[in-house]
Amino acid sequence: MTRLARTMRIVALAALLGTGTVATAPAGDAARQYFPLPTFRVGAYASSGIPVWAGTIDYLRYINEVEGGINGVKLFWDECETEWAVEKGVECYERVKGGRDGSPVPLFLPHGDPVSKALTEKSVADKIPLVTTGYGRTEAIDGRVFPYSFTVLFSFWSEASSAINYIAEQVGGKDRLKGLKIATVYHDSPYGKETQIPLDLLAKTYGFENIQIAVPHPGNDQSAQWARIRQIKPDWVFLRGWGVMTPVAIKTAAKTGFPVDHIIGGIWSGSEEDVRPAGSVGKGYRAITPFPAGQDFEILKKIKAAIVDKGLSDLKDPKSFGSVYYNSGVIEAIIAVEAIRTAQGRFGRKPIDGAQGQWGLEHLVLDEPRLKALGAEGLVQPLRLSVKDHEGGGAGKVLQWDGTQWAAVSHGWVKSDRDLLLPRIYERAAAYAREKGITPRGEETAEAIAR
Repeated sequence: MTRLARTMRIVALAALLGTGTVATAPAGDAARQYFPLPTFRVGAYASSGIPVWAGTIDYLRYINEVEGGINGVKLFWDECETEWAVEKGVECYERVKGGRDGSPVPLFLPHGDPVSKALTEKSVADKIPLVTTGYGRTEAIDGRVFPYSFTVLFSFWSEASSAINYIAEQVGGKDRLKGLKIATVYHDSPYGKETQIPLDLLAKTYGFENIQIAVPHPGNDQSAQWARIRQIKPDWVFLRGWGVMTPVAIKTAAKTGFPVDHIIGGIWSGSEEDVRPAGSVGKGYRAITPFPAGQDFEILKKIKAAIVDKGLSDLKDPKSFGSVYYNSGVIEAIIAVEAIRTAQGRFGRKPIDGAQGQWGLEHLVLDEPRLKALGAEGLVQPLRLSVKDHEGGGAGKVLQWDGTQWAAVSHGWVKSDRDLLLPRIYERAAAYAREKGITPRGEETAEAIAR
């Protein structure tokens, strides 16, 4: 090839990339970005997982088909069945962490709170970020101690705080919380107990009575718990369930005479799959979530036109399009794609590895202009992550079930009391660091490692 021909090829490549900077363009499969997907299409929780993967895969296909990839780098993926089991989730991670066909892993979506905690130390050793949206270890918000764990969007502590703030809105302000009885009916597991510390702090701060009522897994019989509710007569119930526990709680509450519209479900008690089995008695039930339902978001309209209507969707049940779980998959994919795009801005328009993916996540900014450009305004809350803040948001929307679908009833995003919560979260992260012998890193250290 002559010098002129080489120069013309470089200029053409720069024009194709849409920038004056010429980035490395690897050949073959290495020019594509590998994106492993641990899924649970089999097992007790398959009905919850299937629409999530559909949302994620449909958005990734949209990026490939409509946008030609992320800055020209197309995505490819495969699935690894975990059945939502910790052992299989860890096996899946070990199987995919080395990448595929020469393309590295930019980040990993554990899709399970127990799996994410089991992988905390492994991810650091392997330099692969774990992205947990609406679940995961709360103290991992502190990236100085947990460099490769990202509790993005809405931690369980933020969930509890936002639920209390919504109740405050309903009763006329935080000063009106004093003297209220707020009962938390929770799944008797580490996940279910995750909000006990923040609720204790919030109760002491605002003066409400904090009542905790455990429900043994799986929650098929809650007659004793709701008999207690009837006896103590709380003003509101915060329901933190999973699986069958939620519809059983709604039906049992109705039987005992507790008003369903004074129950606020947590993130994993707030999907269509949670309320439909409850039947007509579920009407009026509310839930707080970072995953608002609906098909009217601009990006959903684009996905429908470019992917769903053309028969390219992973969605098997059309009724699930725009559902809480489908939209959660879209939101998760948007965050992952934008983190990769951010990393490409620093390291070049090429497949991104885990260390570079970490940098992309810690510099991810999804402000209102960017969300509007993505067509995700109202679907995704504004986010700004950093070394010290791996959550970046901390807000949710309250939805209410009208008998057939969810409708947003909160005034936009209900923010959590992060100024109150973060000091306690940082204390817990520091205690973890002492226990594990970890030296917390600073902003400068993170930048030096990235270089």
